[in-house]
Amino acid sequence: MSTLPRYDSLMHYTRRHFMGTGGLGLGAMALAHLTGKSQAGGVLESPHHLSKVKRIIYLFQAGGPSHFETFDHKPLLRERHGQALPKEVIGNQRLSTMSGNQSILPMAGSFTGFKKHGRNGTEVSDILPYTAKIADEICVIRSMHTEAINHDPAITFFCTGSQIPGRPSMGAWASYGLGSLNDNLPAFIVLVSRNAQRDQPLYTRLWSSGFLPSEHQGVQFRSGKEPVLYLTNPEGVSPHVRRHMLDALARLNHDQAAAELDPEVTARIAQAEMAFRMQTSVPEVTDLSGESKETLDLYGPDVHVPGSYAANCLLARRLVERDVRFVQLFHQGWDQHGDCPAGISRQCRQTDQASAALVIDLKRRGLLEDTLVVWGGEFGRTAYSQGKLTADNYGRDHHPRCFSIWLAGAGIKGGITHGLTDEFGYNILDGAVHVHDLHATMLHLMGVDHEKLVYKFQGRYFRLTDIAGHLVKPILA
Repeated sequence: MSTLPRYDSLMHYTRRHFMGTGGLGLGAMALAHLTGKSQAGGVLESPHHLSKVKRIIYLFQAGGPSHFETFDHKPLLRERHGQALPKEVIGNQRLSTMSGNQSILPMAGSFTGFKKHGRNGTEVSDILPYTAKIADEICVIRSMHTEAINHDPAITFFCTGSQIPGRPSMGAWASYGLGSLNDNLPAFIVLVSRNAQRDQPLYTRLWSSGFLPSEHQGVQFRSGKEPVLYLTNPEGVSPHVRRHMLDALARLNHDQAAAELDPEVTARIAQAEMAFRMQTSVPEVTDLSGESKETLDLYGPDVHVPGSYAANCLLARRLVERDVRFVQLFHQGWDQHGDCPAGISRQCRQTDQASAALVIDLKRRGLLEDTLVVWGGEFGRTAYSQGKLTADNYGRDHHPRCFSIWLAGAGIKGGITHGLTDEFGYNILDGAVHVHDLHATMLHLMGVDHEKLVYKFQGRYFRLTDIAGHLVKPILA
């Protein structure tokens, strides 16, 4: 480990070092302020290699979308609807406690049809008609797999690379390594759909900075008059007064930093200054009134509903247009243990048009050339029905062994599928992609070697991909 760069949380500057370099640092900050040069650089002096992606939008579908009703067509399940799933298919794999006590596991054929779309005939479910239209733009990975079988650890794993709460999130790692591209907006912004069914809770730790400096945590934007909590000035406090207050507070914090050598004090100064600049930048970026009717129609009728998935997709485009490094949308409601046909149809109606519109909108503005879009949840669903099965109704349990996601944009081969599952959609036959592999590939596209972006905490070096992760080379353009 001695060859790794030492990015750690220890307070390792001496008072002599601080006093000797502090004047130079303050001078550089003043010069940057005068020239407009960003001081929000990451810990990496430069990317490890040529980057293809400047920004990422992650459309996280919380709850676990079923691959059988979206991107992995399995006619055999329909032919054998109601028959027991062969035991040799399951082997010694663990089942969740919700269906593990069933005497038989009846196979459930999908209620929806599939058609081939695009130049390579990508099979897409009929309940995703808008996504089908962008088949040539997306790369469908049918061979994702994960380690967690319950929602909380599974979502935590996808967002942070660990099932253990408290680790830094994807966006925080990107911010820490590469810094911000915009002085007036956070490098990492989170949007949560207000029109989604709240079947599984979301926690702010999913976009936390963990043990990284706190200025790298995700900032949640909300719908309504106050997109960021506590950002506006209290009644009777003018921007001029706020500026004087922040200047005085910064002087106190600089004194504290010199006395205690705590990097979190410096982070506090940076966050206060960012909040001040956001008082102007946030109202501008969240105001959709200037968008054309054509653009609003592209995202669908829900775009007029503040905080909806459609409105958040449009907002995500506006954010990356202003060079926000990492935007993560969360849309809950994909946990169909029962009444899967009605439940997943509702989810697709809420998300399909806007997801496709985002890709189309980015492309026509030239932003897809250096932006990566990722769509997917924390695991898939079982080939068998959980609980009661009828001719036209069923539910599906959690399934971490294989599931589907898609990617589009910079550095990705569009119009292809990667990976293959067995005829039951239960096990991977070829092209397995682990969560760590996805993270490694995302960082690679941003110019970062996932093995070299590390942080020392409590005596150990950590990274987003832990001690694993390989590039998914077949999907790279």
